[in-house]
Amino acid sequence: MSVVSDVKKEQQPVAVAQYDAVIVGAGPYGLAMAAHLRGRGLKVAIFGKVLELWRNRMPKGMFLRSHWWATNLSDPRNQYSFERFYKVSPYEKSYPVPIEAFIDYVMWFQLHAVPDVDETYVETVERQGQQFLVTLVDGRKVKAPVVVMAMGLYYYANRPAEYDLFPAELVTHSFEHSDFSRFAGKQIAIVGGGQSAVEYSALLHEAGASVHLVSRRPIHWLEPDKSEGRSLIEQLKEPNAAISTGWESWMLEYVPYLFYRYPQYKKDSFLGSHYNAAANDWLHDRVVGKVSLHEKQVVNKMKETDNALSMTLSSGEQFDVDHVLLATGYKVDINKLPMIHPSLLKEIQVDDGSPLLNPYFQSSVPGLYFVGLSSLRAFGPLYRFVVGNKATAQRVTSAVVRQIRALAR
Repeated sequence: MSVVSDVKKEQQPVAVAQYDAVIVGAGPYGLAMAAHLRGRGLKVAIFGKVLELWRNRMPKGMFLRSHWWATNLSDPRNQYSFERFYKVSPYEKSYPVPIEAFIDYVMWFQLHAVPDVDETYVETVERQGQQFLVTLVDGRKVKAPVVVMAMGLYYYANRPAEYDLFPAELVTHSFEHSDFSRFAGKQIAIVGGGQSAVEYSALLHEAGASVHLVSRRPIHWLEPDKSEGRSLIEQLKEPNAAISTGWESWMLEYVPYLFYRYPQYKKDSFLGSHYNAAANDWLHDRVVGKVSLHEKQVVNKMKETDNALSMTLSSGEQFDVDHVLLATGYKVDINKLPMIHPSLLKEIQVDDGSPLLNPYFQSSVPGLYFVGLSSLRAFGPLYRFVVGNKATAQRVTSAVVRQIRALAR
């Protein structure tokens, strides 16, 4: 009798919850999207561990490149800004912003603006007619006519193919580390020349490692921050903006959808020529004279020797290291998103790995939106930074509300 009951129980269909929208990812963009969609009265589910990449895969002691006023998360009533967080927390306004302050701010925002994040991972997203079926790793299923992919950086880590020949004990990507203490007394090589490569070099040196920084270009040091204490004339010539000072950055922030209108070849050219790898000036004294800099060099040869790596640079210089850290950035390729069902992936039109998006961040599949870094090539550099979450949430929300109303009719 009990065996029959158990069989019948197993055969019962899994209940499917219905929502207006499902958000995959609970980072800054996912949280802002949830806050705005709910602000318009929609029934929204958001899945993912809150700020997981920042909390678990970025090193202690890191600082943000952006000012605190440029890292607000957006909610429809502007109730939960970084300004307000400072008033109710022990942190004081500073530049650069410690990663711990930003993490605590986002967790505070989530607690007040999006308190019911479901931290279960999404296993698959597939299309069923005008709906999407979202299956969670615990077996639950939900349906919605709208899915917003707010995946952040994790799946887009750019690991050059030549390094795949080596085991993870010897070669890792920079996003895989939150604590460098285990590298104390070790010889470490970092490959890359941007903010992460330079900052990780400083942090590793300060953790007791001997560091080689290998960069194919000269390190481009940014000018000292000029946003504070500037005269009115200086601000008229180069207005303050979240990305940096200047009219170009101001336009990207305050006319946030203009970039979309340009042909793709012009957008790609702009992204390639205006936003190359660079490091903040406040890292200079922590690196120069403390880290072995190998600028305008590439790794020509690397081989494993007795649980270490022997490296030969294009200059002919050779040295041995215990570990190689790839600070080689991130590149959008939605084929790397394992939760998108193969049948749905075939329907999404892409260009060089990036989804082709309409002016409202919607892909070629109606109801399927991509935000954050996934929208970079379509909408521009603003969406590489936290500051882009406001323009994204407002734009996508307006489109989703129209879609839900149309379905209701």
